[in-house]
Amino acid sequence: MTQPATHSHPHMPYLNSRPALPVLAQVAVAFAVMVTKWSTRQRTRRQLRHLSAGQLKDIGLSRQDAHYEGTLPFWRP
Repeated sequence: MTQPATHSHPHMPYLNSRPALPVLAQVAVAFAVMVTKWSTRQRTRRQLRHLSAGQLKDIGLSRQDAHYEGTLPFWRP
């Protein structure tokens, strides 16, 4: 019989005892995460528009689906 995977990282008690980030730092981190997501969306959508028919078939998308997804603005999920 195996035991459930309840391994805790050895630094978790220390990390849990640390105070939360200041509000401005939380806003800065949230902004950085948002900009990173936007950048990733823009890059992957641009790459999607340039895939060949065979590559699109491999990932199960039609040319129309790829065109639609590839032309969405970066801020839309």
